[in-house]
Amino acid sequence: MAALVLGAICQAGDKTPWLAAILADRFRAPIVVIIATAIALAGNYALGVVGGIILAPMLSAEARLLLLALALVLAALSTTLRSRSPDRLEGWRLGAPGTSTLGLAIMIFGDRMQFVVLALAVRSELPWLAAVGGTIGALAVTIPATLMGERQWLALPQGAIRIGSALLLALVGVVLGLSALRLI
Repeated sequence: MAALVLGAICQAGDKTPWLAAILADRFRAPIVVIIATAIALAGNYALGVVGGIILAPMLSAEARLLLLALALVLAALSTTLRSRSPDRLEGWRLGAPGTSTLGLAIMIFGDRMQFVVLALAVRSELPWLAAVGGTIGALAVTIPATLMGERQWLALPQGAIRIGSALLLALVGVVLGLSALRLI
């Protein structure tokens, strides 16, 4: 559940739904773009889980909580940055499925939610659920963006969405960090 909620919060105001909306407009194939987005998200978040599985035995319970706090605070900081328009991938000639899957996978690789999924997987007895929840949460934001199209997506108050997401992520991250350090 935490990964699902954090997936939605981290994707709100991010470039992933924006690029998905651009590609849906370009190819006029929103269902193909949604499927490609799901594949790209699941693959990248699975990599985060693999990293979490590798790190988990090396960390104490407090260190695991501190890692999650750090991931959330860093996600908050990166959320406050104004998003530039993503590369429209206009030179790519792989068709709707190839351009969407590969383009989105490259853009998602190393994003804030991948680090959050890693941190959640480190703390979980069922680490793969972090990738599943993160993917579903991210899709909860990306699917409407894809169906809306770029113009309508950008008409939403993107700045307010980013600030609200950043504040929520920072607040939870700080509370978890203080708890990990046994200060609260």
